Amino acid sequence: MSSAMVTILDGPLGTELDARGVPTPAPLWSAYALDHAPEVVSTIHRDYAAAGATVHTANTFRTKRRSAGDRWEVLARRAVALAREAAPRGHHVAGSVAPLEDCYRPERSPTNPRPEHHELCEVLADAGVDLILCEAFPHVGEALVALEEGLRTGLPVWVAFTAGPEANLLTPEEVEAGAREAAARGASAVLVNCTPATRTLSYVEKLARVGIPFGAYANAGAMEEGIGWGDATRGADVYADLAEAWIRAGATIVGSCCGTGPRHVRAIAARARGVRP
Repeated sequence: MSSAMVTILDGPLGTELDARGVPTPAPLWSAYALDHAPEVVSTIHRDYAAAGATVHTANTFRTKRRSAGDRWEVLARRAVALAREAAPRGHHVAGSVAPLEDCYRPERSPTNPRPEHHELCEVLADAGVDLILCEAFPHVGEALVALEEGLRTGLPVWVAFTAGPEANLLTPEEVEAGAREAAARGASAVLVNCTPATRTLSYVEKLARVGIPFGAYANAGAMEEGIGWGDATRGADVYADLAEAWIRAGATIVGSCCGTGPRHVRAIAARARGVRP
């Protein structure tokens, strides 16, 4: 098949910032680099493009009011500008919309997350993203609110659910149910992300039943699995083996998440050229 049949997402910014010596302190996490190392953010975007990614997620995972305070909008717009400037012509920039609280603590999801998701989605659209990526949501209800606010901008919206680092926050069946609700509300694609790569296939197989484009970008799992967190050469090939199974299951949007890097994306892109969903 042609590699054009599979859209290749980029990989994580936070992992790469850490690998390149840029601090990622709470509460800003990766957004800290927007003030202190914007040139490194740009370089990471370019490295993912060189590896084969054609969708580049702006560094807006933590550019929200409760994380960044009064400067949230300045940082969000800067993140989009950096991604846009680094992305080659014809590539797409996604605006990241994340859970308002901890993406591994669904019980901390606010009672009314709509106003904060609304304001970030509006700024992302105005800043010029091509699509909105609601990602790393372990709380299905909050994910659907973020989706609805993204759709209000008129842009395509993708929704990615996470089962967390232990794959115990959402079952494959719960992800499928959430994805069906997202599809019914107008999501353009549904995904699973930041779930261990070795545990992701069961989620992908459930997403295949939803009826809209779907995909996955997993994390490297535990360090002892040898998929990432510094074991980039062999680990990239192992990750690509797993991603190949997702593509064979029908996934047409594939990338990588925490613990991985450009080598993993390059391995995915190379493998995707020869795999038929």
